[in-house]
Amino acid sequence: MNATQNKSLFQKDLISEALKQSFIKLNPKMMIKNPVMFTVEIGTAVMLIVSIAIMFNNDGSQGSIAYNLVVFLILLLTLLFANFAEAIAEARGKAQAESLRKTREETPAKKIKEQGKTDAENIILVSSSQLRKGDLFYCEAGDIIPTDGEIIEGLATIDESAITGESAPVIREAGGDKSSVTGGTTVLSDRIIVRVTTEPGESFLDKMIALVEGASRQKTPNEIALTILLAGFTLVFIIVCVTLKPFADYANTPITIASLISLFVCLIPTTIGGLLSAIGIAGMDRALRANVITKSGKAVETAGDIDVLLLDKTGTITIGNRKATHFYPAPGIELEGFMASCVFSSFSDETPEGKSIIELAKHLGAKTQPTDEALKDVTFIKFTAETRCSGIDLANGKRIRKGAFDSIAAIARQAGNPFPSETDQKVKEISGNGGTPLVVSENEKIIGVIELQDIIKPGISERFDRLRKMGVKTVMVTGDNPLTAKFIAEKAGVDDFIAEAKPEDKMNYIKNEQKLGKLVAMMGDGTNDAPALAQADVGVAMNSGTQAAKEAGNMVDLDNDPTKLIEIVEIGKQLLITRGTLTTFSIANDVAKYFAIVPALFISSIPALQGLNIMHLHSPESAILSAVIFNAIIIPILIPLALRGVEYKPIGASALLRRNLLIYGLGGVIVPFVGIKLIDLFVGLFF
Repeated sequence: MNATQNKSLFQKDLISEALKQSFIKLNPKMMIKNPVMFTVEIGTAVMLIVSIAIMFNNDGSQGSIAYNLVVFLILLLTLLFANFAEAIAEARGKAQAESLRKTREETPAKKIKEQGKTDAENIILVSSSQLRKGDLFYCEAGDIIPTDGEIIEGLATIDESAITGESAPVIREAGGDKSSVTGGTTVLSDRIIVRVTTEPGESFLDKMIALVEGASRQKTPNEIALTILLAGFTLVFIIVCVTLKPFADYANTPITIASLISLFVCLIPTTIGGLLSAIGIAGMDRALRANVITKSGKAVETAGDIDVLLLDKTGTITIGNRKATHFYPAPGIELEGFMASCVFSSFSDETPEGKSIIELAKHLGAKTQPTDEALKDVTFIKFTAETRCSGIDLANGKRIRKGAFDSIAAIARQAGNPFPSETDQKVKEISGNGGTPLVVSENEKIIGVIELQDIIKPGISERFDRLRKMGVKTVMVTGDNPLTAKFIAEKAGVDDFIAEAKPEDKMNYIKNEQKLGKLVAMMGDGTNDAPALAQADVGVAMNSGTQAAKEAGNMVDLDNDPTKLIEIVEIGKQLLITRGTLTTFSIANDVAKYFAIVPALFISSIPALQGLNIMHLHSPESAILSAVIFNAIIIPILIPLALRGVEYKPIGASALLRRNLLIYGLGGVIVPFVGIKLIDLFVGLFF
């Protein structure tokens, strides 16, 4: 997706496509979806009919043919500018989709006939489109992965730059939460066997293309509500303009159709009406440029209203490379024997922590490669979120477990064995220093503790402070004991923490916050995160995570960056603020247009209205044309702001409201006065 990262808003090929779409979108069937601009289109059609009628009838009561044609052309330009705003936003999305589509080309797949056999006779070469959910395929160095799947055997280095834009290769392996692979990526080393997880046409790339093209984009609830509000404003001004005609007749003031339609178009909120769709599309576009795929615009919008943010400690708050730093055997246990037990318990542990235990033991001179005899008839106990421990059962009857303090302590207590006070004190000491104690037992007896240490990411406390100013509560989720969790939470500056967290703890926390009326966001990558991701208002799944996690969330982070959730919240807030500020600006615009057009309509019969002509416009015709021209050109002027978004600053809701009212509210009043006056100086030369 590198090609999609171009920061230029107006590329030549995008502009030509957007200009073409601007005319296509004049179709009333498409325009009716935007009530404000649809009424402008009706007014434009009426002006075209009036202009043609004057041309053939030479009726001077409706003004000159030149004046009416100019009004018609300006209204047509207003429609085209509004359509262009939406079309340029859509064109940017389609350009991204096109670059993604190039990675979805048909690729050969080495389909496996029978699981467990990878010899030449058991592998057939088929097209990627022939693979079905549940099929197995084989990939080795240099192969392009034909479709989405999960690795069931092996480990490989994979180049995901075609999807993420990042050149650094990543490691994917069977088991755990890093087993997912995406079609279109390339295997750089080793060999893997993958099970297909999607049917043709339903792959991750297919879904990405459909989303970024925006062909089926649905309006968000807030967008619908604002559309209804703008339609209400439009209805009010229709009534105002219709009732104005009898008043004018009573005052013996002739008002032309061009003047009435101009007044109506200038008073209704055409600016935000023309930019509303573009703002929504641009919000999803900004998320995509941050390498986040959103399944709907609602997800981006909801992110801007988030009250509570659940963040995993490892990889988000801390760097995530927890390493074993010390072995502390229990009283009466020799260090060498303790290290040997630690190595045995970690031999099948593929986590960075497990590998670091073996590395530390090797560094201290322990034997780290058990003999084949020692590993004969052993049973490996895998780590689970529920048991929070792992280990090994040896053939000689020895049972070794390592894991969280409370889990191993419970195993010892159930067997009637005490927890050594010295080891208990060491656990508290490690936790108090922000480390993670891994307690080790042998045959249900405590034999010592391993110290793991991680590093808090630099600058993370400042980011949490920024979120706090936004009104977002941060919650750290960790499997650590409460002492360690408290230490890291205080040092990092999070507002709350969930210690010794199990999957159901995340779910319960989310539900409790939602009962209080709060909106909750979280990030996850494992199958055990799927229920909580589905429950959260904003669930961000990592692209490297399991298929279940990606299907449960409403966003997918292509970079697999745990801190991305913070950026997503800021993108959501920027979307909401952009929409709010441009709505404020659009409505404030009406004040100046009122002072331009109303005096122009009645000043000949009611001279007292001269006092309202504070801009001292040249003539009634030039006043009306100047207001309509300004009303049209303000839309393309604001397109870059709608696409880039209003800069968001975490200064609190009240301060933000005051700032935006000052800049876009007061500015929305002043700018039209200046703009209309400058246009009038030019238009006055002709009318």
